[in-house]
Amino acid sequence: MRAARPSIAEHVDPDAVSPSAPFRTWKQLGLVLLCAAWVALGLAGHDPWKTEDATSIGVAAAMAQSGDFVVPTLAGEPYLPRPPLAYVGGALAIHAFSPPLAVHNAARMVVGVALTLILLATAMASRELNGRAFRWLPVLILVGSVGFWDRAHVLSPELFMTLGMALGLWGLALALRRPLAGGILLGTGLGVGFLGDGLLGPIWLFVSALALPLAGAPWRSRAHLFTLAAAIVTGIALSAPWLVALDARDPALLREWLASEAPGDYLWFLGDGTQRADPLYYLRNLAWFTWPALPLVLWTLWLRARGFHGGLGDPGVVVPGVMSLVIFTGLLVQPDVRLANALPLLVPLALVAGLEVDSLRRGYSGALDWFGILTFGLAAFLMWGLWIDAYVNGMPANVARLFRDTEAGYRPSFHLGTILAALALTTLWVILVRPARRSNRRALLNWAAGVTLVWGLVTTIWLPYLDSRRSYRWTVEAAAAHLPAGGCVASRNLGEPQRALFDYFARVKTVREEVDSAHDCPALIVQYGRLTTPPAPPPGWTTAWSGARRGDDTERFVLYLRDPS
Repeated sequence: MRAARPSIAEHVDPDAVSPSAPFRTWKQLGLVLLCAAWVALGLAGHDPWKTEDATSIGVAAAMAQSGDFVVPTLAGEPYLPRPPLAYVGGALAIHAFSPPLAVHNAARMVVGVALTLILLATAMASRELNGRAFRWLPVLILVGSVGFWDRAHVLSPELFMTLGMALGLWGLALALRRPLAGGILLGTGLGVGFLGDGLLGPIWLFVSALALPLAGAPWRSRAHLFTLAAAIVTGIALSAPWLVALDARDPALLREWLASEAPGDYLWFLGDGTQRADPLYYLRNLAWFTWPALPLVLWTLWLRARGFHGGLGDPGVVVPGVMSLVIFTGLLVQPDVRLANALPLLVPLALVAGLEVDSLRRGYSGALDWFGILTFGLAAFLMWGLWIDAYVNGMPANVARLFRDTEAGYRPSFHLGTILAALALTTLWVILVRPARRSNRRALLNWAAGVTLVWGLVTTIWLPYLDSRRSYRWTVEAAAAHLPAGGCVASRNLGEPQRALFDYFARVKTVREEVDSAHDCPALIVQYGRLTTPPAPPPGWTTAWSGARRGDDTERFVLYLRDPS
């Protein structure tokens, strides 16, 4: 009978496949530095952009100024679609780091804390489930995840929901050995997830914990019930104070928040029929969003389904696997279709994906390794070449069109510190991927290093260009220069990020026509989509200013002044 392949029939000794086993201390230091670089890059050096970053920083800045940590406000109005943890964290970071940092850069420092805790919780969960030798693998997968690219580096409630899910996953893993400590940690995840983004994260966590007894005997025990009880007590203890404080401030505010947590927001078939789920959206996008975890997860499931290494009943598969299924199912039935909601899915997938990296056939890991080296090497070469060409000659029109930029000729500025940082990142990457003894783990390390390199070039030499195209600073300041000296400013169709940024950059708190249509403000700001011709002013108004972000024709802002006649 033909012998089974060693890489499949038995676990491969991680020390045997690791080329750096004799230099473990240096390897650990290198991994810490890689993760630190990935976390730190992009946190500072640019204005709030039109994502959750703009809204969250606007709310956090207002909170830091007012000192009110109970009721978040956006442009002077209570803002309660989400609980306040992300905004409170940003406000505390502003108090701690501004000055010397600008307010928006200081607010993002809490993002670095959240990312560090996510990576730490993921590593500890993997250590509990799979042993010490596997704690770094899911961390490298997270660092290399396409979905974590820029979405993880903005101040957003979804990031804190992801932190809650990571803490809860660690708690479920720890509970197998220490039920009380695991329950407290699971409850901490419930509380952080709730205070970060509302009920969605806690629902996913609690359903995962309730579903585990269906997966195996270890969870059909009094110990698991004790873990759930401890989690419920801890979660309530962390979550209730904000609800009590909100109700004490104004019961109408609590009712407003409860209205934003309707069952139809999580299960489309419980809604009023105006919104429906779009499962195909996630099925189309998760293949690249979860890369490189998804193919490694499929390999793990295929191998374990054949009975190797404990099979599918191993806790290292069951705990993160059940959570992945719960989150994925929740995404498919949710009417709010946004990839940011899928961020928590990356954490349990990374744990499953790291299980059988050592058993991956060498040809597959070699293909991933060389694909990563060639992809990121070519990307870095192009990024350097385009930057040098733009610095010398200005950005060509065809490159500008590729970037969906309507303004060609951009010339980047020369900043010595930025150039040296980009050169150092490039040099370190070249040294890291130099010809050496290849291994499956080395392939993952090289992939994570490649992602960090490209992200580093984006956030160093290319950051001024991106900021000049994505920032609203110049647009807001240009509009504010044409505002009348007194009176309120109304707005029509102005999105939440834009309202927050008008307040942040120009201290302009707009009166929304959607709320007060009978206003008597002398100025009106209207946000349009893409325009082919200038819009006619509304009756009784005259156009005072029109503008948009640099190189962007998808939005147009027009300032109207009331006709005195």
